Amino acid sequence: MTAAAGAQEMSFEDWADGFRQRLAEHGAQPSTIAIMMDGLEPDSRIIDRDRSQPEFVRPVWVYLNGAASDARTQNGLSAQARHREALDTVEAQFGVDADILTAIWGLESAYGVIMGDFDIVRSLATLAWEGRRRQFAENQLLAVADMLERGYAERDQLLGSWAGAMGQTQFIPTTYLERAVDMHGDGHRDIWTTEADALGSAANLLARAGWETDAPVVTEVTLPETFDFAGWEERDRRAVSAWAMDGVRPAQGEWSPDDLYRPARIVLPSGAQGPAFMAFSNFDALMRYNNSTAYALGVGYLAKRLAGLDALPDGWPEDNPPINRSQSRQLQQTLTDLGHDTRGVDGIFGANSRRALKSFQAANGMTPDGYAGQLTYEAVMARSR
Repeated sequence: MTAAAGAQEMSFEDWADGFRQRLAEHGAQPSTIAIMMDGLEPDSRIIDRDRSQPEFVRPVWVYLNGAASDARTQNGLSAQARHREALDTVEAQFGVDADILTAIWGLESAYGVIMGDFDIVRSLATLAWEGRRRQFAENQLLAVADMLERGYAERDQLLGSWAGAMGQTQFIPTTYLERAVDMHGDGHRDIWTTEADALGSAANLLARAGWETDAPVVTEVTLPETFDFAGWEERDRRAVSAWAMDGVRPAQGEWSPDDLYRPARIVLPSGAQGPAFMAFSNFDALMRYNNSTAYALGVGYLAKRLAGLDALPDGWPEDNPPINRSQSRQLQQTLTDLGHDTRGVDGIFGANSRRALKSFQAANGMTPDGYAGQLTYEAVMARSR
C-alpha cells in the first residue's frame, strides 16, 4: 500500500500547510517550523506498519523466554558493569532498583544498541496526515517543537521507532518533555547518547507512576483448589494477607511480614492451567511505561535474573496457546450471539470480553478464568453449532 492510498482525501502538502499554521499558533519560531517542515515528505512504510497489526499473538511464555534470555541477561550484566556509577546515582536519587532500570533498558533498546533509525518528525507527520492517529501525532510534533526550542535536542538527533519513540529508553516526545531528566546539569536531557540521562528519565517516569522503593514487582504463587475463579477479576487488589487467608501461597518460600500488608492482584496470563502471579503496585507502575502484562513480567523477571535468579516460571499450557486476532473477533461475535455480550467486536480481548468469556465458561461447567486460548475458542465454537 502506498502512502497516498492509505491517506485521507487531503494531500500531504495541504496537511503540512495547515500544521505549519498550528505550529505558529503554538508559539514555535519560524526557524523551528522551517527545520521541521521544509522538504518534509510522507513515509509510506509508516502507514503500512500502523495499518498492519500482527495476526498472531505471541504466547506470553515465548515472550518471557526472549525477554529474560541468557543472552539478554549476560548483556545486561555487562552493561551494568560499564555503567555502574550512573545506575547507582539514579537509584539513589529516584529509589528505583538498578536491576529494574537495566531490564527496561534491555527491553527498550538492547542496552542502547537498537534505538531505531526512523526520522520521528517524518514518521509523526505521516501518521498525522494519514488521520487515524492524527491528534496523537500532532501533539507529539508540537512537543518536538518545544524540545527543539528549549535546546533539549538537535534536529538530526530525532531518530527512533516508526511510531515516534526515541532514545535508549524509547520515550515519545510528550513523555520526554514530562519525564526526561538532565542528570549532569549540562542543560541537555540526552536520552540518546548519555546513559545517565536515559536511565534517570526511566526512573523518573516510574517514580511519578508510584514506584515503591524496596518493594517487590511480581511473585509467582500457587492457588488453592478452592480458588474462586468466578469471583476473581484481574484488576481486583487486596492485601496479600487477605489472599493468604484464602490459601494463596508463594511458589517458593513464605510471605515476608512486609509483603503481607501490601496490596496486590492476581494475574493469570495463560489462564488457570498456567502459572499464577501476585502483581504488586510496582508491576502496575511498569505497565504505565508499557501497558502490557507480558512486558511487566518481562522486566520483572529479567531484573530477577540480573540479580541472580536462574529459573523462569514453567508449567505453561503450550497445548493451549492464545488465539489470533481473527479468532478473537469470531469469539467475541459468537459469545455475544450466545448471550454473553462482549460489548464490541474488535479482535482485542479486553476486560469486557474476558468477563463475557467467564460467563460462558461458568455456564458450561468450565473453569471461569477468562483466558482466550485455543481450547476455549474451540469449545465456544462447538457450542454455537
